[in-house]
Amino acid sequence: MQGSNLSKSRQAALALAALGVVYGDIGTSPLYTMKEVFAGIHPIPLTSGNVLGILSLILWSLIIIVSIKYVVFIMRADNRGEGGIMAMIALALHGARGNKKRERAILLAGLLGAGMFYGDGMVTPAISVLSALEGLEVATPMLKPYVIPVTLLVLFVLFFFQRHGTGSVGALFGPIMVVWFSTLGTLGILNIAQNPEVFVAVNPLYGLRFLIENRALAIVAMGAVVLSVTGAEALYADMGHFGSRPIRQAWFGFVLPALVLNYFGQGALLLTNPSAVANPFYHLAPEWMLYPLVGLSTMATVIASQAVISGAFSVSRQAMQLGFVPRFEVQYTSEKEQGQVYLPGVNWGLFLAVVVLVIGFKSTNNLAAAYGIAVTGDMVITSVLAVFVAAKTWGWSWAKAVALFSAFLVVEVTFLSANILKIPDGGWFPLAAGALVFLLMSTWKRGMQLMGERTAGESIELDSFINALLISEPVRVSGTAVFMSSDNMRVPNSMLHNLMHNKVLHERVLVTSVQVFDVPYVPEIDRVEIRALKGGFYQVTVQYGFKDEFDIPQALSQCAEQGLPIDMMETSFFLGRATLIPKIDSKMALWREKLYVFMYRNASSATSFYKIPSNRVVELGTQIVL
Repeated sequence: MQGSNLSKSRQAALALAALGVVYGDIGTSPLYTMKEVFAGIHPIPLTSGNVLGILSLILWSLIIIVSIKYVVFIMRADNRGEGGIMAMIALALHGARGNKKRERAILLAGLLGAGMFYGDGMVTPAISVLSALEGLEVATPMLKPYVIPVTLLVLFVLFFFQRHGTGSVGALFGPIMVVWFSTLGTLGILNIAQNPEVFVAVNPLYGLRFLIENRALAIVAMGAVVLSVTGAEALYADMGHFGSRPIRQAWFGFVLPALVLNYFGQGALLLTNPSAVANPFYHLAPEWMLYPLVGLSTMATVIASQAVISGAFSVSRQAMQLGFVPRFEVQYTSEKEQGQVYLPGVNWGLFLAVVVLVIGFKSTNNLAAAYGIAVTGDMVITSVLAVFVAAKTWGWSWAKAVALFSAFLVVEVTFLSANILKIPDGGWFPLAAGALVFLLMSTWKRGMQLMGERTAGESIELDSFINALLISEPVRVSGTAVFMSSDNMRVPNSMLHNLMHNKVLHERVLVTSVQVFDVPYVPEIDRVEIRALKGGFYQVTVQYGFKDEFDIPQALSQCAEQGLPIDMMETSFFLGRATLIPKIDSKMALWREKLYVFMYRNASSATSFYKIPSNRVVELGTQIVL
């Protein structure tokens, strides 16, 4: 009984923590969704029928897309407990193994989805924080000139403190979001009491009637309604932090009711007081509450932005370890939680993009035009990949998988089509950002493949090389040499150059490669595999999952358990440093070759990436013609 109570208390604690991380984005959508529908760039006429129709569409979008698709089905697609676009790619690729065309299609779709994720990650902090601080001009119109400067200040502080990690403030996130969702629900109830007829919008026929009777407006309206489900992908992406059950409990038990009550409260307010259309969220509150509500909204949007930024760090790190992007500097901000990382390059790149958005678009009405298209694109790609996962991993028939996710795709493609209308008004920005990320990731992946082909064609098999070497053995010196290589079945270029120039070998030689599997974590017991060869040579394979922390010295210390003790003070690490030369008429366009060379030159060093002591490293250069 005690164990059961402990389990329940643990689940409750995780559900509370999930409120602070998972639901920040979707939880701040009421700040701008109804405002965008009825007072945005393409406003819908404010009539009783339209209000009830929009409320019905918002409610059933939350039920169909978030509750059924993500919470019930997509969260089943976990890669050893981890979720997100990278986990979905890994699962889909695993199911398509051996089918090269299908693998390529899945990889391209996944990279496009990752690009969309970054596009969404740029817009979310901008629109969230700006929408909160626009409450200042509702409270006092004289404060309107200060909205953008204060927004930029809040965003700078947010991005500046990323380097300290989220652990120190994470404990506050859950309680703040409890207050936030409680406030959403309470404000909604107070206004519904003035006009309870809005509850008829629970009937989906009101939404269907709106779409049928307003065919010219329907597509525009859907482009704004989709703002109510932005953040749904966070449920899946953050599943590894909390598990699926606490996330489901928090959604159905607290978040969904609070959101529905607030949207219906805004609808009731608009029916009673149409002049509140300029900012229906803040007009829900009495005047005395406006400034506290602005403060609470700002904290909630900072938390929402924090979740997106942390997600960008996590996805970047996973993409890096799966070989989709160059090595970045990674700083671990927690001694206990290896998932808490800080990537300075990603952080300040996002900040620059967010500043450009705030200064360029100036208001949430304008930013809403840039918001949604990346989200809906990501949703469509997730549904397509989920078909492969359901058929190949869950054991469903293709007919069942296609039928279920086609139902979701009908809604999502409608949302995507509606958002295409936003492209001229600002939707081009996340699309351009996503396309740029896709170009960089696909170029890096292809460049690494091309570089591997070039080096493989010129390399020598390790076993035959050792046999030939032992016939006329060079001078051996004491200590251990670790030659890092992408393929430990072949002789690393750094070893050939060392023999050519120094004409010596260490008494023990470890040809070491790193292998990253499409699982989040590899157990410590499986971290290192060793194969003893002739003449003091060893093949060492260090194995990681895509969320593991790379630490070569720590991994090699485990070799002692397999009879190969390594003293780091007597060990030298030899790394190859290639100079790449673009070539006309290669397998990749010349401009993409030059882009790959630029990324390669500016990648973080292998020394810091693998946590190798810099005073134990010897770098030997070589030239490779692409």
